[in-house]
Amino acid sequence: MLSYSRPWVGYLAALIAGALTTLTFSPFELWWLGPVAVALVYVGLHDLTPGQAVLRGWCYGVALFATGTYWIYVSIHDYGYTGVPLAVFLTALFAVTLALFFAIPFWFYRRFTGRRLAFLSFAGFWVLMEVLRTYLFTGFPWLLLGSAHVDSPLAPLAPLGGVYLLSLVTALTGTLGVEFLKQRWWAIAPLVALWLAPFLLPLQWTTPDGTTRQVALLQGNLPQLMKWTDEGQRTAANTYAALTRAQSDEIDLIVWPETALPMFQRQAEPILERIQATLAPGTTLLTGVVQRDEDGRYYNAITGVGEVEGEYRKEHLVPFGEYMPLESLLRGIIAFFDLPMSSFSSGASEPEPIRAAGLSIGSAICYEIIYPDLVAERARQAGLLLTVSNDTWFGDSIGPLQHMQMARLRALENGRYVLRATSNGVTAIIDPQGNVNDQAPRFETTSISGEVRAMQGQTPFTTTGSWPTWLLAALFLLPGLRRHRSRSRF
Repeated sequence: MLSYSRPWVGYLAALIAGALTTLTFSPFELWWLGPVAVALVYVGLHDLTPGQAVLRGWCYGVALFATGTYWIYVSIHDYGYTGVPLAVFLTALFAVTLALFFAIPFWFYRRFTGRRLAFLSFAGFWVLMEVLRTYLFTGFPWLLLGSAHVDSPLAPLAPLGGVYLLSLVTALTGTLGVEFLKQRWWAIAPLVALWLAPFLLPLQWTTPDGTTRQVALLQGNLPQLMKWTDEGQRTAANTYAALTRAQSDEIDLIVWPETALPMFQRQAEPILERIQATLAPGTTLLTGVVQRDEDGRYYNAITGVGEVEGEYRKEHLVPFGEYMPLESLLRGIIAFFDLPMSSFSSGASEPEPIRAAGLSIGSAICYEIIYPDLVAERARQAGLLLTVSNDTWFGDSIGPLQHMQMARLRALENGRYVLRATSNGVTAIIDPQGNVNDQAPRFETTSISGEVRAMQGQTPFTTTGSWPTWLLAALFLLPGLRRHRSRSRF
């Protein structure tokens, strides 16, 4: 029987598995390590007590989030004015807390499932864990197992079932691999089928509707620490004005990133009006901006000048960055909990697309692009997707590269171009297959331009969202449920 000789060996293997999972994502992109990581966690799981299973799941989660989201430290220390010891503590606290999304479900899995068809039930269980992490306590669907596969042979599954289907197949590959190593030779057939099936799927589910537009994405590369000062506001206005003037008269749509002008929209309007006067006839400008309404509520928004209909206000806010959970308790404790603009309000759900330059545009600001079903909802009404972001908060870390990888997967899932305009990178034009048509160098003041097309039709994932995969994962879990009450110790 394939198992670990001692429980502590399994805990060590889980720590290794968590670190290996991080290597599957950008910038490493060793996607083939995903099934290996699952296998390391799965081996001998049913030899453990539920309590030991909790520890194994927790070890995996700690290693995953410690290695995969260490960029939280950059935000807390470099831009949150927090000393090194406290920044290290808060980053570690973030990792060990998120690891509970693995630890607690592992207890339930070991307590209520048996060995019968465990290779199926564990794969289904893995996806249901990811769904839980996507939505519970506002959600954190970062480092989902399937996000690594935008360039793997499994990529054609994304328009069919989205990131969760990619996770399901990755997890099932890992558990079937363990069965094969146990000399259960029948496992080779489903393994081969899983990896050959994507080659039978259509390469493209959507088609251009004939609307071709020239777009330019601007990247100001402004220092975050000075951005909200008077000098920073002047520099931002001058930088984006100069980049805009440098664009060709043939450009139909110019996009500035999230909070390109670090001021409220009412302060920015005179600047935008002057810039509008310099635009070529027919050219439209969209920009991220901070709005304040008559009741004093703040919104992280996208608005435009020129022939623009509508605007967008960010719906899904970032905890601690854009709103403060337990505000009455945390405000004032440390500077990180008093970051500027951390009291935003949410925009309306199911917003109408922005119409600009003859395009119907579905929008997602920064963090929102990592939510697959939110983006699919936008894509149902739009021929093009736009995301603006300010990843300056994470410095020269892997965070913005992971963020970019997820934006590419949203393009692939929905068969839509994605325009990604960021403050200092990664700014890119992504085609409906998730390929990068053009990309700006990070940490440079620059712009990119290219041709995009509005797409018509919908992928199966755009039409249904993730629920068919969630249902499939639940069905996979059911055969492994115990028929009689377990007497396993905690």
